[in-house]
Amino acid sequence: MDSAPPVSPGFVAALGKLGDGLLAGVKTRVELFSLELQEEKFRLIQTFVWISAAVFTGVMAITFASLSLVYLFWETARLGVLIGLTIAYTVALLALIIFFRRFIARQPKPFADTLSELETDRACIRNPS
Repeated sequence: MDSAPPVSPGFVAALGKLGDGLLAGVKTRVELFSLELQEEKFRLIQTFVWISAAVFTGVMAITFASLSLVYLFWETARLGVLIGLTIAYTVALLALIIFFRRFIARQPKPFADTLSELETDRACIRNPS
């Protein structure tokens, strides 16, 4: 009875396993990227809807409040009311710009998870142990 030593897989088989592993890794990274892309798209649409609603509501409120004030003070302090409203709206605009910039700065970096996973993969390739 011949007991032959176990045959080690050939070079082609090892190359096939390596290729399969690489493709599996690429597939998971592409899936993660796709999920993050969908999240970013949803966040962008959601932000656009909120901004649109706020702008519309704000413009309507400001328009009617301004018209009411100008109507009330038309005979006595027309110029003072118009200057006061201009200053108030300018200050409000500057405050909104500042708060919006802070909001944008606090948002998570797009595709942060994908970049983190790719960096982990690079570290594993560099140090196989």
